[in-house]
Amino acid sequence: MLIVLAKAKVGEGAMEPARAAIADMVAASNAEAGCIAYAFTQDVLDPSVLHIVEKWQDDAALAAHFATPHMAAFGAAISGLDFQVVEALKFHTDEGAPVM
Repeated sequence: MLIVLAKAKVGEGAMEPARAAIADMVAASNAEAGCIAYAFTQDVLDPSVLHIVEKWQDDAALAAHFATPHMAAFGAAISGLDFQVVEALKFHTDEGAPVM
């Protein structure tokens, strides 16, 4: 299993135009084979920062994700916006366990 943690910095005025593309990306990604979870969250202390949290079955599922039409559509939708992924880390993990 893979966990991907990414962070994006969104410039002033770019969040609203990006929302529809983000919503489409989240819905389509969560419907992909091999996707266990996929979400964007807005940082409560810095609203210009988005955190992207992804959980994938394996490397093949993540590689397939990058080749999907909705990934290309998302890239096109944000290409003219001040929207930059500033960090993306992939972790190989087991299925995890409850913290408490």
